[in-house]
Amino acid sequence: MHQQSTRGLQQFRNFVAIKFQLYNSLFTSLPFHRIEKTGILLQLLQNNCEEGFKKKQSPEQIIEEFFVKHTSYVKDQDKLDLLFRFVQYVERQVVLFDALEDAAFRDVHDMSGIGTLKHLESEVTQLGKEDELEKRLRDFSIRLVLTAHPTQFYPGTVLGIINDLSRALSENNAGQINVYLQQLGKTPFLNKQKPTPYDEAVSLIWYLENVFYQAAGRIIGFFRTQFPDALNEKNPIINMGFWPGGDRDGNPFVTAATTLQVADGLRGAIIKCYYLDVRRLKRRLTFKGVDTILADLEKQLYSNIFIPGQRTDICKQDIMDALLKIRDILVFQHNGLFLHLVDSLINKVQVFGLHFASLDIRQDSSIHNIVLEAVAAKTTALPSDYSSLDAAGKVKVLSEVSGDIGSHVFEDGIVKDTLQTIKAIKEIQQYNGAAGCNRYIISQCNSTLNVMEVFGLLSLCGWKKNELEIDIVPLFETIDDLQRAGDVMRELYENPTYRNHLNRRTNRQTIMLGFSDGTKDGGYLMANWSIYKAKEALSSLSTQYGIDVVFFDGRGGPPARGGGKTHKFYASLGKHISNKEIQLTIQGQTVSSNFGTIDSAQFNIEQLLHAGISNELFSVKEKTLEDAEELLLQELSEESFKAYSQLKDDPAFLDYLSQVSPLKFYSETNIGSRPAKRGGSARLTLKDLRAIPFVGAWSQLKQNVTGYYGVGTALEQLEKKGKLGAVKKLYQDSLFFKTLMDNCEMAMKKCFFPLTAHLADHPRYGEIWNRINKEYELTQRYIFLLSGKNELMADYPVEQLSVQMRERIVLPLLTIQQYAMTRIRTIEESLSPAAQKEIFEKLVIRSSFGIINAGRNSA
Repeated sequence: MHQQSTRGLQQFRNFVAIKFQLYNSLFTSLPFHRIEKTGILLQLLQNNCEEGFKKKQSPEQIIEEFFVKHTSYVKDQDKLDLLFRFVQYVERQVVLFDALEDAAFRDVHDMSGIGTLKHLESEVTQLGKEDELEKRLRDFSIRLVLTAHPTQFYPGTVLGIINDLSRALSENNAGQINVYLQQLGKTPFLNKQKPTPYDEAVSLIWYLENVFYQAAGRIIGFFRTQFPDALNEKNPIINMGFWPGGDRDGNPFVTAATTLQVADGLRGAIIKCYYLDVRRLKRRLTFKGVDTILADLEKQLYSNIFIPGQRTDICKQDIMDALLKIRDILVFQHNGLFLHLVDSLINKVQVFGLHFASLDIRQDSSIHNIVLEAVAAKTTALPSDYSSLDAAGKVKVLSEVSGDIGSHVFEDGIVKDTLQTIKAIKEIQQYNGAAGCNRYIISQCNSTLNVMEVFGLLSLCGWKKNELEIDIVPLFETIDDLQRAGDVMRELYENPTYRNHLNRRTNRQTIMLGFSDGTKDGGYLMANWSIYKAKEALSSLSTQYGIDVVFFDGRGGPPARGGGKTHKFYASLGKHISNKEIQLTIQGQTVSSNFGTIDSAQFNIEQLLHAGISNELFSVKEKTLEDAEELLLQELSEESFKAYSQLKDDPAFLDYLSQVSPLKFYSETNIGSRPAKRGGSARLTLKDLRAIPFVGAWSQLKQNVTGYYGVGTALEQLEKKGKLGAVKKLYQDSLFFKTLMDNCEMAMKKCFFPLTAHLADHPRYGEIWNRINKEYELTQRYIFLLSGKNELMADYPVEQLSVQMRERIVLPLLTIQQYAMTRIRTIEESLSPAAQKEIFEKLVIRSSFGIINAGRNSA
């Protein structure tokens, strides 16, 4: 085992594992009814679960045996009360574990090790690459886009407690820890109502203010100190993006008014951050000539936040001018005293401007056609026969239109709101700067027309073609769309009107690629392979047309949705794939688990920066994969796709998922404003089902189908063709393939088939359960053949232990949830009273929180 891994593992044992056992004893003082007894009984249930699953008992048998052995309860009501108390108890154990991991982050991770900026500094200095670094940083950056995808099961109040608790834990302040645990006991985990899109925005703005503001400041400060000439003022190397309030795809609750409200919230939040920093500066910069400039700046910032109706036209340059003036006075008149404090604020202003994060607008492609047909029917801005034109005819019309149609012409609804949203972009840019809102993302984009529809709508809403400061970003997600993406982009690059638009946008085209729907559609290997091939083809195509293409990856938390060892994917890419920027979504749970503290955010941002910079400076690989390796991965992906498609097309597939997992209860958890499926039909279809509940349901079932299914079959097929030796060599030589397999191992490590093994002989679900279990066993066997190990995640011992401990903590919850699901099925089959079914449904929903939270990147 690597020396650093050994040290990290020992630190994890000391600072997380042992402390968890110690502080766990404090739970007996939680303000719950009969809490002491609950803790003792929970331990007995834990033992019952572990022993019961070894004996191949079902969750129902385990729970019933527990009640007979360890309690005198006879009534169902008493039994259910105890199960709900167990849920509350375990939820809070998970919070304690989260807080301990956050508190120990700096001790467990080497903040100067491989992949950090300290490591980059030593590499650059040793190899004399300072000039290359300066050249790379002229236009390289990362963009982290925070999204409100419903994967964050902690309400904001609990996230706040975790933050405070982790600080108390790092200081070993037992008194404070006890108080915070008491507070945790009284704080509900369940939202009574769904959050509004604005509520979601407020939750994520907290991270911008308390984490990213500080972490980005530290990183920019490092570059300015160690490589003073490397940073380009016009290119902040860290950009933040924001979806809550802008993403209306399938979310009817996001309106133009919401978008404006969120943009205002972002502007207010960054001004507040600057105001607090200026207040701190005032305590130090008490010198003549400086104090008055600071006082004026403080007053301007104050007026913009605290005095209603006093919002001024203060802009980023006004703040920069004041700070640069102060800087000059310090340098020339006061020996540079406290200069580092002023520089720190200048760095932050350069990154965050007055927008804090760029608010992206996103909408489904089908909506734009509805809007344009309504415009054609109600106004003269489009030909009256617009709806009957073919695609080429529509593209021609949309390339030429202009005007400023009023939204008042239309009734309230999607048409009016879409037009108002486009007009709102202008207003946001006026107050927050051009970076405040300058991208329009088109979901389910599958044609040139889909892109030109948005271009036409912008032209019809008062944007002059030579003043259009908006990037139109197509999002390709399904396997078919990914394969057609090159044809769509070629047509766009050859459209003279769109090409002129790109010329004005510095010949840069952003293309978004979605991992979640790709995996749902094609399975784990095929989705990742299709996105890789799309990037390869689009990079080559864009170079031919003189366009800098930038890829924006729609990644979720779990490997099945593009999460996992993300930075390693970027580090593995050869120079034939565009890497001007690294752009990715940071969703729900991943925000709190990877970027929840300043230390963890700094570490993970540095890993991404290092991947993008070192890839260019030190990599000699022109291509990610050699031709023979590509053919091998293509073959693996096709075999995997075949296996996954057979599973997905099984008539019992969706029935199994909706009856055995908590899928149908996902929307009742009230964790997000967005519905769990697209469209309004009562019937559940895979196309309409959102990727998050789909992946999250498999995760709670502890089968994680989307993270490995088809991989084992593919490897077996290649062995039959005598190619396993070549695959082993690919595993040793290719970081890209190795990372794919590492992520697969992470998904599998979080599986636990004994939980549902009772279904193996079920008349309705036995066949599909056995098929999934067989694929899991097959994949594990072949992964061990490739890695030479006999444990999953053996290369990541700290994360391996973390997963093991978390899975053990929630084992009682998993058992309770499956017990409740079994009871629901029995009640439905016997047509028992609805009230009885309702209480078990509540138990399923309540169990979801602890299970998903413990997984950290499960949905």
